[in-house]
Amino acid sequence: MAEAASTRRILTASLVGTAVEFYDFYIYATAASLVFGPLFFPSESKSLQLLSAYASFGVAFLARPVGAVAFGHFGDRIGRKSTLVVSLLMMGGSTVAIAFLPTYAMVGWLAPLLLCILRFGQGFGLGGEWGGAALLAVENAPPGWRARYGMFPQLGAPVGFIAANGLFLLLGLVLTPAQFLEWGWRLPFLASIVLVLLGLWVRLTISETPAFAEAMAEGPPPSVPLGEVVRDHKPALIAGTFGAIACFALFYIATAFALGYGTTTLGYDRTAFLGTQLVAILFLAAGILTAGWLSDRTNPRHVLMIGCVVAILTGGLLAPMMQSGSLLQIGLFLSLALWVMGFVYGPLGAWLPGLFPARVRYTGTSMAFNLGGILGGGLAPILAQALANSGGLVLVGLYLASAAAASLIALTLIKR
Repeated sequence: MAEAASTRRILTASLVGTAVEFYDFYIYATAASLVFGPLFFPSESKSLQLLSAYASFGVAFLARPVGAVAFGHFGDRIGRKSTLVVSLLMMGGSTVAIAFLPTYAMVGWLAPLLLCILRFGQGFGLGGEWGGAALLAVENAPPGWRARYGMFPQLGAPVGFIAANGLFLLLGLVLTPAQFLEWGWRLPFLASIVLVLLGLWVRLTISETPAFAEAMAEGPPPSVPLGEVVRDHKPALIAGTFGAIACFALFYIATAFALGYGTTTLGYDRTAFLGTQLVAILFLAAGILTAGWLSDRTNPRHVLMIGCVVAILTGGLLAPMMQSGSLLQIGLFLSLALWVMGFVYGPLGAWLPGLFPARVRYTGTSMAFNLGGILGGGLAPILAQALANSGGLVLVGLYLASAAAASLIALTLIKR
């Protein structure tokens, strides 16, 4: 009974942290798509405002590898548990603070500057979050269950997305557009404090992972984990980085970009589009669960490769389905894209940590994941919007297919 309770706490702790992560990141992505342009940036044109808001969204991805180095350093030297507590506080605190920011109309250029600083804080905290949560799960997994334990951090993505999207949907139903623009957008950021407190409570009740304890028993921790990763595990770092690109590109094109494009260029009602995305995200959860089970039956790398092949084909469907004039067809495309994302995201929790030894696993896993986030996710909304503006959705589909192809090549070249 005690062992079962400990397992539940470990898996909950790994899930809650990434649920907070995706809640925080998605409320920012949603707000960037809907309101941050006119609220925080000069008003030369709506398109320029939207691009500026997406650029502020990308700031966090630049902060992520910095956070990965910092939290990975301490995660490999003093342990997973305490490092995860600090990363959660940094990420959640930055999110809550955004709720109290003044707008451009109030303080001019100070408003976007403060927004970008807090966005950097979100990304810095996130840099140590996913890697630590994945290690917390897989380093406690019994034999034959690594992928199914490792998928729990990924399940935090649909949980956080549903919480964020559901709250925005509810606000859209009870507030007028003027009320939402004036003060309603602040409420999701303020509500983040509930998830953060829940995550802290769970994480403070768990113990250190057996793999870290064994690594410490074998010898002193590395003095500079990043140096050891770059010196001794460069192929794994490069392969892990490119192997993670596809999941980020799929997620942010099917969520942040699709929402902005659907409610502006295509002219769909915001509430209806959010509802469509809320249904589609359930397919992400289904994809993660299926991929986790298949990965333990076969191999995480093989499942990731299958997901990349299907993601390339999905890129070809983006333009015809998004331009169909039917919200139902758009919903089908988003459901397909997010289901496929489950196959290129769910197995990462088992695959990436397996590329590195326990003594530098926190640093290596976090760096690969977050560098992949820059290449696949940080640029995705703004690049997709720019491509759509210049050449239409066909170019966005090619961009998605190219990201998936890059991941497929990386997975093919490294067989460990």
